[in-house]
Amino acid sequence: MIRTFIDSYMFLLTLTVGLYCGGVALHHRLRLAILHPTLLAFVALILFLKVCGIDYGHYRQATEILDFLLGMSVVALGYLMYEQTDRLRGQVLPILTSIGVGCTVGVLSVVYIARALGADRTILNSIAPKSVTVPIAVAISEPLGGVVSVTSVVVFLVGIFGSIVGPRLLRRCGIRNPLARGLALGSAAHGIGTARAIELGAVEGALSGLAMALMGIVTALLVPLFEKFCY
Repeated sequence: MIRTFIDSYMFLLTLTVGLYCGGVALHHRLRLAILHPTLLAFVALILFLKVCGIDYGHYRQATEILDFLLGMSVVALGYLMYEQTDRLRGQVLPILTSIGVGCTVGVLSVVYIARALGADRTILNSIAPKSVTVPIAVAISEPLGGVVSVTSVVVFLVGIFGSIVGPRLLRRCGIRNPLARGLALGSAAHGIGTARAIELGAVEGALSGLAMALMGIVTALLVPLFEKFCY
């Protein structure tokens, strides 16, 4: 009876939402950067699934509605960008330049560091698209021979790290411009960074959403070329 209840889709879905809400409450209470709600929920769910012996495929089916809602939330970022149309006029070249440079530096830096540490080509292709959202990263790395599970974990960790360290690093570097802050968080930390950017302000959120979308496109175009000619 208890096993049937634990395996039920409703329980797993409620548990996921509940753990995240609990992580948000704990984060707001203690104000510790390391207690990121997504990270807390991620670790807690892994432990729960492992202890209870629940297959990940079953869990994913139970939480498909969250994937759907996540897609809807990404689409909703378009409204934020629409509200900032006036501020985006005349900024096309700087935005595209920053995305191109960010993609190039982001991909090649992690690849060369990993190669210097002895990583083989499979790992290099798995971590190269680290700065884009998981569906795009997986679609890039898998055809190149990357390991999907490695790509997914690396992308998640990069997003968490970027959302925690990014705003503090930008402040330390004296970067106050909301457009620059939004572009930095969206291009380096994809969706999780965008969620953090929205907390900083409407302009940051809009530019972060735009950067996340453009970063996905540019990375999909450049990574195969980098893989062929640069490493």
